[in-house]
Amino acid sequence: MRTVLVTGSADGIGRHAAAQLIAGGHRVIVHARDEGRAAEAKAALPGAAGVAVGDLGSLAGTVALAGSLEAYGRFDSIVHNAGIARLDSPRRELTGDGLESMFQVNVLAAYLLTALLPQPERLVFLSSAMAAGGAVDLADLQFDRRPWDGVTVYSTTKLLDLMLAAAIARRWPSTLSNALDPGWVRTKMGGDTAPTSPEDAARAEARLAAGTDAAVLVTGEYFTDREWRPDGAVLDPALLEALLAQCADLTGVQLPQDARGGPAA
Repeated sequence: MRTVLVTGSADGIGRHAAAQLIAGGHRVIVHARDEGRAAEAKAALPGAAGVAVGDLGSLAGTVALAGSLEAYGRFDSIVHNAGIARLDSPRRELTGDGLESMFQVNVLAAYLLTALLPQPERLVFLSSAMAAGGAVDLADLQFDRRPWDGVTVYSTTKLLDLMLAAAIARRWPSTLSNALDPGWVRTKMGGDTAPTSPEDAARAEARLAAGTDAAVLVTGEYFTDREWRPDGAVLDPALLEALLAQCADLTGVQLPQDARGGPAA
């Protein structure tokens, strides 16, 4: 039995992944951004070991969430499933911290939560096939100066999630840190015409979080059925370290060095 945190699990892929992990006998803590969504998660997932509430669009909210999660002890696996997509937004939308909203929720919150919680055995970052359209510029991570386009910004956050997984895999060799493209999924975000069911997409998340087959006992990988793969420039170690440094500067929290020791599991 593993203790697993699944962020953004009030509905969609996250809820189904949590349900599958619970059915597999694991101790699962689910997450919702507010009390209303938490009530939905409790009703949908009565077998969950707990429901944590925290707004990932707020630095203070993410810090508070990490603090509340201490009650559950160290997580064996953390699934960074939560995310937002404002593809049709005509302009930048800033959070109360003055940060671009998709970047803060999709990327920075995942970094901050990882840095604040005890180092797990496994990390799963939800990326997307749309990462192929991302445009990383560490001098302008939040599109302050570049032309605004909601699709490009969202795609960039998903590419940054992939890079975060690879960067943390390098920093924490005793943790399995991987990114996942779940496919085009029938959710609120993906729409009713998407070909992949949330149940099918969730199986990949659950497998990376708790599977024991050799195919998932790897680190620094990008799991996808698509032909596109990130090129060497995106995964350059210096660039990955620079991304971690940028996230540390924006949050005021450094990602610790590997504290677990021993082989990844």
